Amino acid sequence: MGNVWRMIAAGTISTKLIMALLAVFSIVSWAVIVVKVRQFRRLRQESDRFVDRLEKADRLEDAFHSIMALPESPFTRVFKRGMTFYGDLRPAARNTGEVKGLLPAQLEVLRLVLEKEEGDERDGLTGGLIWLAIFATVSPLLGLLGTVIGVMNSFIGVSAAGSSSITAVAPGIAEALVATAGGLVVAIPAAIGYNYLTGRLNRFMGELEGFSSEFIGALAREGRI
Repeated sequence: MGNVWRMIAAGTISTKLIMALLAVFSIVSWAVIVVKVRQFRRLRQESDRFVDRLEKADRLEDAFHSIMALPESPFTRVFKRGMTFYGDLRPAARNTGEVKGLLPAQLEVLRLVLEKEEGDERDGLTGGLIWLAIFATVSPLLGLLGTVIGVMNSFIGVSAAGSSSITAVAPGIAEALVATAGGLVVAIPAAIGYNYLTGRLNRFMGELEGFSSEFIGALAREGRI
């Protein structure tokens, strides 16, 4: 490791710039991973509390008053949005006279509203993940660029010195390969973190979409639609 640091310190300005940029990518990617892991862990706890309150309630009105006391979370926001929009539709349903609950068109609008809320929650939770994808893709290419530039400089130096011995070529080649190694060191954790967090996000969104379907089902069981 000490030899690597010495090669970077004694390297060309292009190698130093690329390694500095890769260091920034690494710091940002690890910060994103830590923040998102904590966020999904908190969402798991909020989901458990939400489901516990919902299961203890006999009717949606009881669940609404119980869930209103919980901190804001994607589940509570979707539930409150669904209940609020349903309350806005009920007067229109009553005014039809012949229809006890919601009209089919109103029910479809309710589904769309829930899907819109789910989409907004997904957009909020994906923040930061795009950077992991960018770092995982760009870092190896940036490292390869550093290697190509380093090899070019090495051969230019050999040509200028008029010697092609291994002792003349090896230091420059070694310095060039450090950039590739640095790119992989940044890209591998970023790729692992992106795929892991994307899987967590997809599972969470599946639970949220499942709740929206259960919300419609609860309305049906209570004779509201």
